[in-house]
Amino acid sequence: MALNPKIENWTSRSVWIVGASSGIGLALAQALSERGARVAVSARQEAKLQEFARTRANAFAVAIDVMSADSVKAASQAVAAHQGLDVVVYCAGHYLAQDAKAFDEAQMVLHQEVNYLGAVRLLSCVLPTLKAQRFGHLSLISSVAGYRGLPQSLAYGPTKAALTHLAECLYMDLHELGLGVSAVLPGFVSTPLTAQNNFEMPALITPEEAASAMLKAYALGAFEIHFPKRFTRVLKLLRCLPYAWYFPLVSRMTRGVKS
Repeated sequence: MALNPKIENWTSRSVWIVGASSGIGLALAQALSERGARVAVSARQEAKLQEFARTRANAFAVAIDVMSADSVKAASQAVAAHQGLDVVVYCAGHYLAQDAKAFDEAQMVLHQEVNYLGAVRLLSCVLPTLKAQRFGHLSLISSVAGYRGLPQSLAYGPTKAALTHLAECLYMDLHELGLGVSAVLPGFVSTPLTAQNNFEMPALITPEEAASAMLKAYALGAFEIHFPKRFTRVLKLLRCLPYAWYFPLVSRMTRGVKS
């Protein structure tokens, strides 16, 4: 059952991807550009954005620092003036493995600033436009790491859980206005962030495979977009277990994960 308006034709559709200098964001920008969308790409690394836009007539690059409200506001105004807003994808993210036995307050705060509050700052700028035009789609890139507590996810997991919850609340509030909202929960994707992991990552996929899965889900009008399903379905099942079963089982499954 479609929970959102289906997005099947991307020709001339205006898409803004925040966090598009590498990984899933860049792969999604490339895929949408090839499908005829007008793609605005944003991130802190302006040189990489310009490199993407230089060879594409339908691409627009604007730098952004999601930890700065002024930067987010300026970028949103530039994108809206250049091409309008049909689809907004928040893909900016920070990840560093952390264990409570080596608690790092600065990293906890940094994860919150980028992964969650960055999305809040973006919403503050784009929601008025989307509500006024009564069409459009918001897509927040969360993670299956937010389903339940996991080793080495002390800083990252809670921010992704918050992002998924945020998407759920946005859907409840905005659906009646005709706006689409989706929560994207990838498993392990080969990106600069996951490259730091020193453990085996089950069902690891490429950013291009992740982008393809997202486009298929947008075409179906999905709210929860999780992939690869051979891995994410297992985590969804684990989410249903009582704590007395969940904690010892996951401890055994992740015994090789080191700090």
